[in-house]
Amino acid sequence: MSATATAVSAQGSDSPFPLEKDDLLSAYRTMKTIREFEDRLHVDFARGDIPGFVHLYAGEEAAATGIMMHLTDEDRIASTHRGHGHCIAKGVSVHEMMGEIYGKVSGACRGKGGSMHIADLSKGMMGANGILGAGAPLACGAALAAKKLGHKGVGISFVGDGASNQGMFLESLNLAGVWELPVIFVVENNGYAESTSVDWAVASDSYVDRANGFGLPGVTVDGTDFFAVHEAAGEMIRRARDGGGPSLLECKMIRFHGHFEGDAQTYRAEGEVEDIRNNRDCIKMFADRVSEAGVISRVETDAVDAEVATLIDSAVEQAKAAPLPDTADLLTDVYVKY
Repeated sequence: MSATATAVSAQGSDSPFPLEKDDLLSAYRTMKTIREFEDRLHVDFARGDIPGFVHLYAGEEAAATGIMMHLTDEDRIASTHRGHGHCIAKGVSVHEMMGEIYGKVSGACRGKGGSMHIADLSKGMMGANGILGAGAPLACGAALAAKKLGHKGVGISFVGDGASNQGMFLESLNLAGVWELPVIFVVENNGYAESTSVDWAVASDSYVDRANGFGLPGVTVDGTDFFAVHEAAGEMIRRARDGGGPSLLECKMIRFHGHFEGDAQTYRAEGEVEDIRNNRDCIKMFADRVSEAGVISRVETDAVDAEVATLIDSAVEQAKAAPLPDTADLLTDVYVKY
């Protein structure tokens, strides 16, 4: 269904969107949860409450949400060091995520993974990854398993524009093409590999051209437009489920914060951050569109905002109250037990 198709809203009136009202509210709730989660981490990290490094997904919420709405727990994703948004959109518990980031036993990995290594296999989240591009071969493995088992599952690999230059990512494109795997490679192009502009780091003008070099179809979309991402991802995922093989989706997007918390962002132009916050906020653009179309009112989005704020407060409160791992936990989960 195209982004211009008409659907019937939950109230029975015509809607210009390809999703029912309940689904649109769910999409807004997911994006808002990611934003509030990241904004809270931004404050708490600066206050010294959170150990380790933190890389925030704020500003990029439309991509994770638009893609993950097509997936089930049986579908597998491999994330990046900037993976909080992927986790939330895939259904990982916000309370367990917060506990993990605070390094507590209540965390999804019992406090032993931290911000860059959150995983929840029950939700199909194979893990965030601190090694650039390392999720691509994992997604290929998940796709191969799905193909052999015949359950129509897909693998999704997320990488940034910088990680797309890693050898293992390019090798994964080739492997997926040769084996015709049901895998989608998502390049979240936010313009910077740490502090290096994509204009200086990538020889090709288009990631789609790079995919075509390995025999994969690809498409570039505005990653701040939820509906553009949702439509393109839906078509690619359906194609993969039906045996059509791998493809690549480039989402051109922006990040509100630096590469990591504490990044002074001296490489960004004067006024750049203010401009994107004012004019390219994917959540604000989504809310404006559904409100102007008369599908979801401001009262309804305000109610979601309040629910999300309560959820984040609860997650932080529980994380702070939870115990730290014990020294006896140090060597658990290190070796596989058969």
